[in-house]
Amino acid sequence: MRKTLIAGNWKMNAGPTEAKVLADEMVAKWEGKEFSQEALICPPFVSLPFVVKSFRDTFFKAGAQNVYTENNGAYTGEISVSMLKELTCEYVILGHSERREYFNETDDFIAKKVRKVLNEGMKPILCVGEKFDQRQQGDQKAVVQKQLSNILSLVNESHAENFVVAYEPVWAIGTGETATPEQAQEMHQFIRSFISNKWSDEAADKVRILYGGSMKPANAEELLSQNDVDGGLIGGASLKADSFSEIMSIAEKLSKN
Repeated sequence: MRKTLIAGNWKMNAGPTEAKVLADEMVAKWEGKEFSQEALICPPFVSLPFVVKSFRDTFFKAGAQNVYTENNGAYTGEISVSMLKELTCEYVILGHSERREYFNETDDFIAKKVRKVLNEGMKPILCVGEKFDQRQQGDQKAVVQKQLSNILSLVNESHAENFVVAYEPVWAIGTGETATPEQAQEMHQFIRSFISNKWSDEAADKVRILYGGSMKPANAEELLSQNDVDGGLIGGASLKADSFSEIMSIAEKLSKN
């Protein structure tokens, strides 16, 4: 049984002071309560140590928004896997559409990052998804297949349990637009089927596929109820303790059904 992962991507928001306050609020909301699934927050690098400190001795986990392919060296401005591991990070977001769009990250480069992260014992959250015009032309599956292909060729299926995919229709990120539950399920099912063909049915069943793209308390239950939706990669709604906590509560309730 795949555990639901509710992951927050704070993007370039919440510096150290604000991040500490927000992380403390999230912890306070769950004091004395049980959460049997997984809750993750990925703050900016400068805020990571503060969030890690707030989450110590709780079930909340802290992750990163990016990482480089090398262990160390003359790579000004970059962060290595070993640095993240030293901060007790377990997860790292890779291939987000904003990294692809604004920083020109290619499928090949992202694939190398995914391989590095998995080989070092961390868990990548690989973002894939189509733009609005690609959806309009009916190319969404071809786009996502291309984004997945290199990675699945570079990575062994023994990593399946640690490999997380986030389907994020680019047209729904930060726009308030959301894929319908049926659209989300169709794409998640396609992703799992593609992984199954590349690896095996058994491996594909272990991979968690998150939905990203304006998930919020109002639509979380419908989305998380879909067979192949194993959680959410949440942007705006993760910047408020109330809304993130509400999505966590929905995931917890559904896990008991």
